Amino acid sequence: MKKYRLFISAIMLMTASMMMAQSKVYLTREITPESLVKIYEALGVKASGRVAVKISTGEGPNPNYLKPTLIRNLVDSVHGTIVECRTAYPGDRMKTKDHWNVIHQHGFDSLFAVDLMDEYDEIRIPIKDHTHLNYDIVGGHLANYDFLVCLSHFKGHPMGGFGGALKNLSIGCASRNGKAYIHSAGKVQSPDSLWRNLGEQDDFLESMAATAQSIVDYFKAERGIIFINVMNNMSIDCDCVAHPATVKLKDYGILASTDPVALDQACVDIIKQEKITTGNDPTDMLKRIDKQHGTHILDWAEKIGLGSKKYQIINIDKR
Repeated sequence: MKKYRLFISAIMLMTASMMMAQSKVYLTREITPESLVKIYEALGVKASGRVAVKISTGEGPNPNYLKPTLIRNLVDSVHGTIVECRTAYPGDRMKTKDHWNVIHQHGFDSLFAVDLMDEYDEIRIPIKDHTHLNYDIVGGHLANYDFLVCLSHFKGHPMGGFGGALKNLSIGCASRNGKAYIHSAGKVQSPDSLWRNLGEQDDFLESMAATAQSIVDYFKAERGIIFINVMNNMSIDCDCVAHPATVKLKDYGILASTDPVALDQACVDIIKQEKITTGNDPTDMLKRIDKQHGTHILDWAEKIGLGSKKYQIINIDKR
C-alpha cells in the first residue's frame, strides 16, 4: 500500500511538472479592435514607459496587413508608437522615402506616431546562441523604447514557411544590414551581396531564432515584452509580397502569450488541425511550411531556451 501511494505521488508530481512546463496561450475567436484590447488585458502584463508596437506595414499593393483601424484601440490603450524597419529586398519599403510613402498610403501615420527604427542608424545587441551569428543588428531607435508589443499578422512566408512572432522579432526588428546578416546566416552584412550568399535553409531559420531571442532578452532585462498573433487574411505569402497568393483559409482569431515559441507553435497547430471545407483549405499553407522546413525555427528556439513548444490554450471567450 505504501509503495502504491508513493507511485501515485510520483505520477502526480510528474503531471504537475508537465503542467508547469506549459506556457499559457490566450485565444479569442473574435477579430475586432475590442478583442485585441481584451486579449492584451488577459495577459496580465501592463505595457509601461515608452511603448513600441512592432508590426509589418506591408508592401504597397498587399491587402493583407493588419489594418490601422483594427489595431487602433490596442495601440491607443498602451500609448504606443508603431515601429518598423526597412527591407533588404528591392520593393516599396527598401528606401526610406518609399517606406514612408507606404506608411502613409496604408494610413498608419494618420492614426499613430510611427518610427522607422533604422532610418538613421543601427545598433548591435548581444545574442546567446553563436552557432551562426555574433550579434544582432537592429534599428538604432530600438534603444528608445522600454516595452515592446510584438503584434504580428500570422500567415505564410516564401522563405520562412510561416511568419508569426518569431519572424516579427528577428527579421522585423533587424535593420537592412541586419536582415542580410540573418538571411545569410552570418556570411554578409550588406543587402548588396545578400542574394548571392544566402545561408542554408536550416541555418537561416536558426539565425532567426537566435535574433528573436536577442530581442526578447533585450526587453526582458530591464523592460518588458508581450506577443500577439492575429490569424486573419492568411495567404501562404507574407505581407512583404506585393501581390500575394489568394487567401484560402478562413479567419481564425487572435492569440497572445508571454512565450513567443508557444504562441507560434499554437498557430501552426491550428493550421494543421483545420479541415478542408467550402472556403477553408489549409493544404497550400501546410505545403509551404513543409517545403521550407518552417517548423525548425520552433525546434531551435526551444532548444536555445527562448520558450516552450508545450502550451495550454485559454479561451477568453468562455469567461
